[in-house]
Amino acid sequence: MTHFDPWSAEFIAHPYDAYAELREQAPVRYFEPTGQWLISRHQDVSSLLRDRRLGRTYTHRFSHEEFGRTPPDPAHEPFHTLNDNGLLDLEAPDHTRIRRLVSKAFTPRMVQALRPTVARLAEDLVTGLVEEGGGDLIKAVAEPLPVAVIAEMLGVPAADRGLLRPWSAAITGMYELNPTPAAAERAVAASIEFSDYLRELIRERRAAPGPDLVSALIAAHEEGDRLSEQEMISTCVLLLNAGHEATVNTTGNGWWALLRNPDQLALLRSDVERHLPSAIEELMRYDTPLQLFERWVLEPVEVAGVRIPRGAEVALLFGSANRDPERFADPDQLDVTRADNPHLSFGAGLHFCLGAPLARLELAESFGALLRHAPELALVREPTWQPGYVIRGLNELLVTT
Repeated sequence: MTHFDPWSAEFIAHPYDAYAELREQAPVRYFEPTGQWLISRHQDVSSLLRDRRLGRTYTHRFSHEEFGRTPPDPAHEPFHTLNDNGLLDLEAPDHTRIRRLVSKAFTPRMVQALRPTVARLAEDLVTGLVEEGGGDLIKAVAEPLPVAVIAEMLGVPAADRGLLRPWSAAITGMYELNPTPAAAERAVAASIEFSDYLRELIRERRAAPGPDLVSALIAAHEEGDRLSEQEMISTCVLLLNAGHEATVNTTGNGWWALLRNPDQLALLRSDVERHLPSAIEELMRYDTPLQLFERWVLEPVEVAGVRIPRGAEVALLFGSANRDPERFADPDQLDVTRADNPHLSFGAGLHFCLGAPLARLELAESFGALLRHAPELALVREPTWQPGYVIRGLNELLVTT
């Protein structure tokens, strides 16, 4: 079992053969370089996402010493304060309380109210790409759309929106396996700057509320309970980081998949309104933007006959689970009409992605606009992949229109 190598450019470009080997030969395998148990089958990944014997954190039940873990570097405290107060890394009862309060502000109605804005932004970005005769689809469409949408939601002034993407990219660098000291330093700096920016934005909204998410988070309460300032800051950062990284990479990875499967692109173009919803789900399954998601083992568990002890960390391989032939027919084939598609790209259980409806809306509008306005979209050259494995996406996608 030598083919799982998340720091190899060749593996990042095509991890799926290694995943097949894991599923067939070692569906639960200890990976020494990261000290994690790799879980590769759909049934096991899906089950563990819902298993309360595992958690995104352990500090709600154990100290670092009790859990057999080394406390985080004190120099990284600004990152951990930001990260550890967000929904992604909390467990009940804190997760339950904060998610309930955030859900009062970030409602399905708010997401649907954004549809005209998302549609307008997508149309403008795609029109710009077409007028230029092509370019880098990621920089022209995929990246600016979700950043603009979250900026609209938060009420970030247009002049400040260029700050958001670099902050998010620096912070999410800490989610990679064994991040470097330089990556940690960038994440800490971005955490401080982004937190300070949002603290000032919250202060302004307290004085003058508006029709934005920050104002709604300030107003959200239940039986006298409200979000703390840090919880609001962490929630806003999570919505940006999780939302834009997933949407950017689903767009880039998805168009690369369509362009190298011209029969499926032609089928999608033959009836966009009919096939687009299933196509978006299929593109998220086929080349998921989040390849790995981690959990701590709070109580011993047995997976596929292997006992995993308390204190261990499991690495749930979403990319492998989404290509498991035990769950998906012809999993290595792109099928934009696939109906039975329980992919795990949004997670499952307690931590199912709160922003899934917004991500689907953004993807529908951007793919729809490109399919309508760029019917001759063609690839200039084969793209290369960014070095990150956990959050997996292309460097660029050069196209002509």
